[in-house]
Amino acid sequence: MADRYDILIVGAGVAGSALAHALATAPRTTPLRIAVLERSLEEPDRIVGELLQPGGVNALKSLGLESVVENIDAAKCLGYCVVDAAAGKTVEIPYPGKHEGRSFHHGRLIMNLRAAVRRAPGVDLIEATVTDLIEDNSSKRRVIGVRASLKGVEGKQSFLASLVIIADGCYSNFRTSVFGAGVKPETKSHFVGTILKDVVLPMPNRGTVALIKGSGPVLMYQISKHDTRILIDVKQPIPSDLKAHILANIAPQLPHSVQSSLEIALDTDRLRRMPNSYLPSTPQGSSSSKPGVILIGDSWNMRHPLTGGGMTVAFSDIVILRPLLAAVPDLSDWNQVKRALDRWYRDRKPLASTVNILSVALYDLFGADAPELEVLRTGCFKYFELGGECVNGPVSILSALAPSPALLTYHFFSVALYSIWVMFTHPQRVPGRPDEKPRYAAARVDQYPFLLYKSARVFYTACVVFGPLLWAEMFKHAGPSRTTLVLGVVASLAVGAAVVL
Repeated sequence: MADRYDILIVGAGVAGSALAHALATAPRTTPLRIAVLERSLEEPDRIVGELLQPGGVNALKSLGLESVVENIDAAKCLGYCVVDAAAGKTVEIPYPGKHEGRSFHHGRLIMNLRAAVRRAPGVDLIEATVTDLIEDNSSKRRVIGVRASLKGVEGKQSFLASLVIIADGCYSNFRTSVFGAGVKPETKSHFVGTILKDVVLPMPNRGTVALIKGSGPVLMYQISKHDTRILIDVKQPIPSDLKAHILANIAPQLPHSVQSSLEIALDTDRLRRMPNSYLPSTPQGSSSSKPGVILIGDSWNMRHPLTGGGMTVAFSDIVILRPLLAAVPDLSDWNQVKRALDRWYRDRKPLASTVNILSVALYDLFGADAPELEVLRTGCFKYFELGGECVNGPVSILSALAPSPALLTYHFFSVALYSIWVMFTHPQRVPGRPDEKPRYAAARVDQYPFLLYKSARVFYTACVVFGPLLWAEMFKHAGPSRTTLVLGVVASLAVGAAVVL
């Protein structure tokens, strides 16, 4: 005999737990009966999902879950500090106003979220491994439940529901079965992480981004009173000896206050890897997906973790989805659910797309390995050095306080054009032997023709970085014509450049 619920949620991580609590406590004439199935209810141990931007903190407050970041020894995050290792310079990027983020041990947050789920009315939190989706016998093969193996119980048990929600994370076991093989994440690199003990960062209560020559960025942020997470970007192919690679190529370029702590951590702690993946969102409830089931969180939409936007997007998604699903009188009526999903997909775009585009574009700049990208990276750092709106605007976008693709387009092309200006007007390093003291000189007039050619390549590179991301996030599913979508991207880029000029 199968257990029957109104909603089944597969996964009790960030998105699954928050959504279960949100739907259970949403105003509704008929209370929902919800089951959350999670493979293991032990405290998880992960190296990502440890930084919540101010926009995510605001979303938690909207959901009535602000207490989940309390009593877990969380650290305040007041903004960022960007370190240019090659230039030996540091720039502060504070959050606007009095806004604050939070950073913490991921597992402690999850346990607080699950405790909130247990207190929510009408919710069963069940330790079970979901193995299959159950479909009916109609021509549309609607999903009507799941099969799962309960911990300590032989055989499989069926759970039926009007709506099934998949929230099983970046390694989702059900993404392909719902959307097909064409929807899969692109892995751009890996973060290698460990814990630094009692380290002194260049600026307290700031996430530190170190720009490393010849490698991707290094991210550091305090997650408790004594613990600081360090995430080192490593591109393919992964070195066979990661510790030796870090000691030889990464550690010497980090701030001196960090180097000894990193060496100790490499001797005493294990290194763990996490893929840095990008997965644009796909419309749900359409003909390309199965009816009766939806995905949420990293199982459906991912961005590069460099900007720490994953949990912020997930919580913000739930803030938007909660009233839409709560207003559906009959969750077994897929047409009603689909209308809610269409509205959700549209309404989430400004925040989710802005955070997603910024995360990948910023990684492409900070992980620069091409000459044109190096120019953009240098220009980006000097753009931050200008202060004022050149800092306030980008950090408002990054922190999800200003969810505006138009504002992101403006600042991205401002950086691109300022990078070109920097090439002409700022002293550049003169090539020489590695053992020589670095020398810098301004561009000569006879170098201008080459710099004009290089400027065109830099601006083209900026368009190549930004354009596909904008198309994937904002226009990919906006209409039936691919030509219309491409023209939309070109027009958006042109508008961004025109606004800057």
